[in-house]
Amino acid sequence: MSASTPRIVELSSAFARFAGRLLVGLGHEVVLVEPPGGAPDRHEDKDAFAHWHAGKRSVTLPLGDSDGLRRLLSTADVLLDGTPDGAGPAAEGLDHLVHVRVTPFGLVGPRSGWQGTDLVVAALGGMLAQVGDPEGPPLHMPENQAEQLAGVNAAIAVLLGLRARRRGPGQLADVSAQACVAAALEAGTLAYLHEDRVPPRPGRVHPLVPHGLFQAADGHVGGGLGGSPRMWDALLDWLCDEGAQADLVEPRWQDPIERKRHQEYVFKVVQDFVGRWPKAEFAERAQARKLPWAAVDLPCELPDNPQLAARDFFTRVGDRTDLGFPFAFPEGRRITALDVAGPGEDQALLDERRPPRPVEVAAPGRGALDGVRVLDLTWVLAGPYCTKVLADHGADVIKVESLTRPDPTRFAPFMHLSRGAHTDPDTNGYFNEVNRNKRSIALDTRTDEGVAVLRDLIAHCDVLVENFSATVMTRLGLGYDELRAINPRLVYVSMSGMGHTGPRAGWVSYADTVSASSGLTGLTGWGPDDVVGVIYGHGDIVAGLQAALATVAALEHRAETGRGQHIDLSQLEAISAHMGTALLTGSRSPAGNTHPRWSPQGVYRCLGADRWLAVSVRSDEEWAALCRVIGRPELAADERLRTADGRRQESALVDGALGGWARGLPADMAAELLQEAGIPAGPVQDGGELVEHDPQLRARGFYVRMEHPAAGAFLHEGVPIRLTGTPGSIRRPAPLLGADTVEVLREVAGLSPERLHQLHEAGVLR
Repeated sequence: MSASTPRIVELSSAFARFAGRLLVGLGHEVVLVEPPGGAPDRHEDKDAFAHWHAGKRSVTLPLGDSDGLRRLLSTADVLLDGTPDGAGPAAEGLDHLVHVRVTPFGLVGPRSGWQGTDLVVAALGGMLAQVGDPEGPPLHMPENQAEQLAGVNAAIAVLLGLRARRRGPGQLADVSAQACVAAALEAGTLAYLHEDRVPPRPGRVHPLVPHGLFQAADGHVGGGLGGSPRMWDALLDWLCDEGAQADLVEPRWQDPIERKRHQEYVFKVVQDFVGRWPKAEFAERAQARKLPWAAVDLPCELPDNPQLAARDFFTRVGDRTDLGFPFAFPEGRRITALDVAGPGEDQALLDERRPPRPVEVAAPGRGALDGVRVLDLTWVLAGPYCTKVLADHGADVIKVESLTRPDPTRFAPFMHLSRGAHTDPDTNGYFNEVNRNKRSIALDTRTDEGVAVLRDLIAHCDVLVENFSATVMTRLGLGYDELRAINPRLVYVSMSGMGHTGPRAGWVSYADTVSASSGLTGLTGWGPDDVVGVIYGHGDIVAGLQAALATVAALEHRAETGRGQHIDLSQLEAISAHMGTALLTGSRSPAGNTHPRWSPQGVYRCLGADRWLAVSVRSDEEWAALCRVIGRPELAADERLRTADGRRQESALVDGALGGWARGLPADMAAELLQEAGIPAGPVQDGGELVEHDPQLRARGFYVRMEHPAAGAFLHEGVPIRLTGTPGSIRRPAPLLGADTVEVLREVAGLSPERLHQLHEAGVLR
């Protein structure tokens, strides 16, 4: 490793380990601190250890060896700290150190000491309330998605801290896994904030857009009616070609509102058609018509995906194939092989002398990305979520729109969350949430003059982000070679569904279809014949977070080398990289709310309508404590139930006892009783409960009120990464369409008043 390569010391946990893995993928030096003999999961779950920790170096230290840890930290740039109590004196007084604490609920607040597992944090953060059938229990997403949301946010916090350290000292970052989940619900909370409603669990149908899960002849496919008139017309043409159109050719069905109102019937006609085809053939025929459909694959099928294989997505860990990283970095290079270090293999690092970077005096109140200018050509969710993260941490984000090509979330009737008229482009809560802290210019890029203005802006920006299909920028004459000629230092982040290269680069994708292709949908359900899937935009959120991570990493790379680069981010690769150990373990079937090693783990009905309690029991000691809490001490003495395997075999008895106890209590009370005994538990909270009742989010000031010039005052979802020295914040509401056109084009592009007048007269600025 070169002297400029950041060194990260990792005190690992389930909520921190993915951050360490991502930093390995960025080429950073990550040093895993283990107890003598190695971490327990080296021996208990070798597949998991290999996935999370391949590529990391290893130092062993006895528990409580503060002196040894301090020697290691004195040569490090970052402490990635997943421990419940923190590093203590070992990290004190090291002004150069970026200290990132990753905990289930954050460092402050009345529940900061609560026990959290992926299931419990997903429940308290709002994720569980968004998956499952409306009449059944909430459903856990596979492969620890709450933990992984915390991990990618923690990796972003590391890079923000390193960037801020270029002009000031190191600082503490407080990453709450619950807040990371609560900030990643798509419309889950926004529907409550902007329409006073809480959507029910959607089952197999998206709560907003006309997409869902459909049964094919040999499995499932994800897709639907698309988001534009062209897609509906193309689907209808296909149905007509095959004689499967029923009455959908009648004029009434040309109205998208009518289709939405009678969506169940339309979906039945489509389902009758889909059911004739094998899943892979249906997806290929749909994509040939530029329709957004994908086969629902399992993780074990991912190596056969021609797009992932062509882009060298996978990584060899020893002699096995594992999932790769969300994007190729730096400058398009992929890590294709990693080894697992033996315990203490890098013990010599304790005696190494590596001078830390000098500490500057910080300018107060500046965000970590202050001074970075971002040109935002994104729309809907994945891209705007990326640029929202950048804007929240101080970047000047300029959103390019026009009256002829607005962001669809300004106008689309089925995505317009508002108490007022759904025809006002400035009042949609969906748009206004993910576009806060940005400026808007109205520029028609379909004209040569509009593209010329865009080129002027590119010359004066640090970052350009777009989530078009793979060929759009090239058709505009703005492929990466041209962008680099305009601005050699530009960080260009493209976020197409499949990436700009590969045999499926032209495939049309939405978040649900990407989740289908990644294995996430196929593992979300109750069993092989009861797949429910992930229907809301989790894939878009993941892609947005990974694109934000890529952007900050590329800015750091530019600071070291002077070079910009193209981050060709595939949304499929981003969500596939969040499939954890599924490929190494060969996961083939949904497991509901259970855990492969712990028992019991599940979601139990409580007092009240649709009220549920999530519980994880991680050890035999926690089982004994649970038996005392629920008033069944005899179960702790039952020989059949002394081990997790035994409790799993007697699940009817165990779940019956726990479920019977929970059924007579409010979910909050049941959770508090279990947490007092040290058992991870939490109520399943929906968007309304997060806003109205969650004491932890309230104590952390998570929801922030801001006055919008058209929509009035409303609460925004907060910033889950809390940096002590360069805090992120919500500084301004989302912009009105084109509100900043003149200011931006004068200030950034340097256009004269006469030129601006000419462009207005020509209709380019509208």
